[in-house]
Amino acid sequence: MAKTSHKPSPATLAYDAGMAQVLAHPIFGPLARRVSWVRAVSASQCPPAGWLVVLRNHCIHVHPKRNAPPDEWAFVLARGVLGYAMELFQRDRGDWPQWCAACDVASTRFLASVKFGQCPADMQLPADVPAWDEERWYRQFCESGVPPWAESMGLAGPRATSLQAPEEWPERPATTRWGTVSTQDSWSEVFAAGIANSVAQAVEIAAGTRAALGGDARSAPRSTTERARSWFISSFPLLGSMVAAFDILEDAELCRREEIMVGAVDETLRTIYLNPAAGLTEQETRFVIAHEILHVALRHMGRRQGRDPYLWNVACDYVINDWLIQMQVGSAPALGLLHDLELRGLSAEEVYDRIVVDLRRMRKLLTLAGRQGDMLDRRLSPGQPGFTDLDAFYKEQLGKGLMLHESQGRGLLPAALLEEIRALLQPPIPWEVELARWFDHHFPPIETRRTYTRLSRRQSATPDIPRPQVGPDPRWLEGRTFGVVLDTSGSMDRHTLAKALGSIAGYAQAKEVPAVRVVCCDAAPYDLGYLEAQDIAHRVEIKGRGGTVLQPAITLLENSADFPEDGPLLIITDADCDRLSVRRSHAYLLAAGRRLPFMPSGDVFYMT
Repeated sequence: MAKTSHKPSPATLAYDAGMAQVLAHPIFGPLARRVSWVRAVSASQCPPAGWLVVLRNHCIHVHPKRNAPPDEWAFVLARGVLGYAMELFQRDRGDWPQWCAACDVASTRFLASVKFGQCPADMQLPADVPAWDEERWYRQFCESGVPPWAESMGLAGPRATSLQAPEEWPERPATTRWGTVSTQDSWSEVFAAGIANSVAQAVEIAAGTRAALGGDARSAPRSTTERARSWFISSFPLLGSMVAAFDILEDAELCRREEIMVGAVDETLRTIYLNPAAGLTEQETRFVIAHEILHVALRHMGRRQGRDPYLWNVACDYVINDWLIQMQVGSAPALGLLHDLELRGLSAEEVYDRIVVDLRRMRKLLTLAGRQGDMLDRRLSPGQPGFTDLDAFYKEQLGKGLMLHESQGRGLLPAALLEEIRALLQPPIPWEVELARWFDHHFPPIETRRTYTRLSRRQSATPDIPRPQVGPDPRWLEGRTFGVVLDTSGSMDRHTLAKALGSIAGYAQAKEVPAVRVVCCDAAPYDLGYLEAQDIAHRVEIKGRGGTVLQPAITLLENSADFPEDGPLLIITDADCDRLSVRRSHAYLLAAGRRLPFMPSGDVFYMT
C-alpha cells in the first residue's frame, strides 16, 4: 500500500515564502503579526477569483489554492494589512464600492513607492495616473464612476470589494497565531513606528553597520537599546552622529562590580555603559543615551578645571536633564534623575557655584552611576584609546548634528543649549592672545610728538632746513606701568614661572612699558622694585618658596606711594591660595587645569 504524501503543495510553498517576506519587512512585519490569517479550504471566505478579503475584525481570508510567485504574494499580503494601517475602514462612506476602489489605488501606489514585492500583471497602475490620495480618488469615482482599470485592482476579484464591512462593524479583537491583537498601540502608531524603523535600517545599511541582504539580519528582533540607538540615527540628527560613533556596552556583571546604577560614559574609549538590571524602557534608554552623549559633546570633563569631580557631575546633570525634558527626548528614569526648575537657564558653572554651599545635602544625591559621577575618568575594560584629538572629534560630531537638526527642521532647542553648543564650536582663543587683549585695554598705543628741542638729522637735499624730531610723547610714559604679584611658594613650578615671565616681558616691551613693578610672595612679600621689561625674564631672582599668602603683596602695591593709583595688577599663581581682596583692576594668570578657590572679579588666563 502506497504511503500518503504530506508534502505541502507548490501553492502553499509560494504563499509561505511570500508571507516570510512580509514578516521580515520592518514596515509590514509588525502589521502582519497583528492579523488573523485564514487560509483553510473549509474556512476561507475569499471568492474563487480573488486573492484575499480584508475583514473589519482584524481577520484576512486568503484564497487557499491560488498559485502565484512568492513576490506577488508578498505584494498582495502587504496590500491587505495596509487596509488596517491606513485606517481605511470608515463608517461614513456611503458609496462603499467607490471607496474600496479608491483605497485599492492608494495602497497599490504606496507599495510601488516603497518597491516591495511584485505587483501582479492585472493590477498594474497606468503610467498616466495622477498621484492622488484615497480621498480625492473617492470623490472622482463618485462623480465619474469607477473605470475598468481601477475595478481590476480589487483583491477580492470582480464584483467584490477588497474591504468587507459587515453591518454590525464588529470591534472584537481577533486571535492570531502570534497571540491576541494588542489594543495598546493603534494600527497607525504601529505603521508609523515601522516606517521609522525602515528608515533607520536604511541608514544603518548605508553606514555599513547592517547587512543589506539576508533574512536573519532583518527579521531578528532588536533589543530595546538597539531600537533606541536607531531612533537617534533616524529621528534626532542633533546627536545622531555622536551616538553612531559610540559603542554601547550592556554588561550587568561589570556594572554591578563598578556600582553603576543606570549608566555611565567613557569619552576616551567612546563607550556608553548601561546596566541591564535597571530595566529601562526604550523611552528611558533614549534619555540615558542622550544624557551621556551630552556630557561628552559639551566637554564637561575638560571644563571641570579643578572642581570637585562629583559635585561638578551633579551640576552638569541638573543642566542636561532639564534640557532633555524640555526637548522631550525619551522619558526620564526614576533612578538618578537630578532636576530642579529653579536652576533652569543656568550654566553648569553657575549651578556648581550654587550647590557647593550645601555640601552635606548634595553628597547624598545620586547620578545615573549612583554615588559617583557618570563621567568616567578610569578604565572599566581593557582597551587602547586612539590618538585622535578628542576635543576636535567630539566638536566635529556635535557640529554635524546641529547642522542636520537645523537643516531638517527637527524642532526647537533650548536657547541655553544652543548658546553652549555654538560657544563650543568656536575655535579656542590662545591664552597669549587673551593676555595681549588685556594689555591693549590697559596700555593703548602711545601718541607721537614732533619737537624742535632736539633736532633730527638734516636731509642732504635741504641742509638749510631744520627738521623736528618725531618720537613718543613723554607725558604718555608717565605712570605707564603695572604690577606683577608672583607666587613663589613651594607648590609653584619653575617652568610655569619662566613661561609666564617670558610672556609678560614680551608684551611689556611691545606695549612700550618702560618698567614693571615686581613683588614675589610666599608667606611674606619680597619687593623687587621696578624692573625694565627686557630684564624681567632673565634677571628676576625668585625669593620665597615657602607657603602661600598673596594678600600682603597685593596690599603692598595698593598702598605704595610710588605706584600709580590706576596701575593694574597681574597675579601669577597656581591657585593654591586663600581668597584675595583686590580693589583695583587686575587679572590672574594660572596654569592649565587649575581653578581659583573663589569667584574672581578680574579676568583669568590659563596657560596651555
